[in-house]
Order: sequence, then C-alpha cells, then structure tokens
Amino acid sequence: MTNDISAPNIEQPDAFYADLLAAHEGLSKAESDAFNARLILLMANQLGDRQILADLLVAARPA
Repeated sequence: MTNDISAPNIEQPDAFYADLLAAHEGLSKAESDAFNARLILLMANQLGDRQILADLLVAARPA
C-alpha cells in the first residue's frame, strides 16, 4: 500500500459515527446489512480509484 489509509482523515469522526448509528435505527439485521452494502458501494463510487479500493479491501480484512 502506498498511503497510510488507516490514518484518521474524517472531519468530526464522532459526529459521523453518530450519524451512521442513527441511519441504522429501526432497521432489521437484514435491512441494516443491505444498507451497509449500498453505503459501501456509494462510497466506493465516490472514491473511484480502483487501486485505493483494492488497498482498502486488504486493510479491512481481519489478520
């Protein structure tokens, strides 16, 4: 990996986390999983760089 993709880079991370939790409120497990999948695809599309996305897949996988 060329960049430290795990370094903090989110403006107001606690606020984002609260928003993320709020977006899941009232959803079943299946709905929450589907929401996460759509969110990941939207974020990947926004990012757009195939190599960075590949690096993120490696970084997110458990050791």
